[in-house]
Amino acid sequence: MRRNELDMILRAMLSSHASDVSDLNCTAFRPPQVEHAGHLNSVALPEELLRFGYFSPWQTLAMASAIMGDDYHSLQTLMQSGSVDLSYQVDKVARFRVNIFRSRGNISIVLRSLATEIPSLGQLKAPAIFAEVVKEKNGLILVTGATGSGKTTTLAAMLHAMNSELEIHVVTLEDPIEFVHKPIKATFNQREQGSDFDTFPNGLRAALRQAPKVILVGEMRDRETMEIGLTAAETGHLVLSTLHTVDAGQTINRIIGMFQKEEEQQIRTRLAGTLRWIICQRLLESKGGGRVAVHEIMGSNLRTTEMIVHGETEIKTYHDVMESSEPLGWQTFESCLVDLYKEGKISEEQALLNSTRRSLLRQKIDYVKSEKGERTSDLNQLEIDTDYGKRLRSEDHDGSI
Repeated sequence: MRRNELDMILRAMLSSHASDVSDLNCTAFRPPQVEHAGHLNSVALPEELLRFGYFSPWQTLAMASAIMGDDYHSLQTLMQSGSVDLSYQVDKVARFRVNIFRSRGNISIVLRSLATEIPSLGQLKAPAIFAEVVKEKNGLILVTGATGSGKTTTLAAMLHAMNSELEIHVVTLEDPIEFVHKPIKATFNQREQGSDFDTFPNGLRAALRQAPKVILVGEMRDRETMEIGLTAAETGHLVLSTLHTVDAGQTINRIIGMFQKEEEQQIRTRLAGTLRWIICQRLLESKGGGRVAVHEIMGSNLRTTEMIVHGETEIKTYHDVMESSEPLGWQTFESCLVDLYKEGKISEEQALLNSTRRSLLRQKIDYVKSEKGERTSDLNQLEIDTDYGKRLRSEDHDGSI
């Protein structure tokens, strides 16, 4: 399959919906599918592009070959590990993060649609505290969440804000490169795993000798990467990265869990000294269509530093610190969910499904309802059984009980 044929298929899949197509799914023996607003929908392509209405194993293999082109490293990775990540661009129309993988002997492809322009923090409607986050000069900033929660987009917007204001050198280590940063005030060197460096630890070691002020690491995947990242943060660099964790407390526990038990106290001390912000993110379906981001944000102060060093207790938790620090711009998922519910952007059901502390969130939602004069329970629908006493006396008189 030639690249122009592949591009025609991808264009047709993208144009099946006016906007907000997040993923293209190309699986053997299945029709083309696109994910739109969180739902996977089949797409009918013209017969000249897809003869039988579904992808044959030969077609997905040919598409994968066209995407990889003469990239021998990607082909070798696919053969050895069964999957490979890379990027692909259709002229100036679209750019994709691609995962090609084997499934039951056939090739499948999932393409994540990336914005051709880097959004600003304002366009993402990020909380106001992000303006303070991007002013950090050193330390560690982590953006966490599940796959597809928008972590990479958030980091790209943060780097774009720095690019607009600061004359600095930024080195990024990515797998693959998703957003291409054009220099405004900053100088960017974007490096892709496979073609520009072999492993994240080696790329991060090399970055320390490349005189950057800011280092972006696509993902803190293992202990070695995390250890070098902490070293970089300790030596005056600002390190930004991601982790697949659901909240701030789990993020800290995941980092500590990467190391041996005998190293725990040393890592706790190092992390307490370098961690600046943890931003946890989830994407929810909005009432008006599309998606809306929910954030949990925790910064660094004396209380968080103490808890990182000594651990949480029943009376001292990261959640409690975030709640008490809301005047500073910090927030928990529950407070963010309540605000979105109050604004009518998400339903009560969506809010509860995406909370890890549902009983607490339910209390907060009931309070909002009571302020509006709405019912908070169905207790007023209960009726007193007025015949119960009569039946009870009758049965007693008959000697049946």
